[in-house]
Amino acid sequence: MGRVTAKQLKLKTGEIMKRIRAGERLILTYRGKQIATIEPSISPVSEGGSQLNSDFEKAWNLIETKLKQTEPEFENWQEAIEWARKRN
Repeated sequence: MGRVTAKQLKLKTGEIMKRIRAGERLILTYRGKQIATIEPSISPVSEGGSQLNSDFEKAWNLIETKLKQTEPEFENWQEAIEWARKRN
C-alpha cells in the first residue's frame, strides 16, 4: 500500500486518481499522521464501462422519477426563502 501526503493529493490529483482507478490502495497522511485510506470502491474500470456508472444512472433515474411524481411546495426559490425566514 502506497502513501500520499495531503499536499501531493492537492498537487497531483490526476495522477493519484489514475493509481486508485488501477486498483491501488493509498494511505493519506497530513503532517506525518495517517488520516485516511483511499481505495477503489469498485473493481478497476474496464473498457466496456463500470459498475459505478450503472449504479449512478439507476440512482439518478430513481431521483428523477420521484421528482416528477411530486408537486413543488413553492412556486420559486424566493417564495421558499421567504417561508424559511418567517419560520425562524
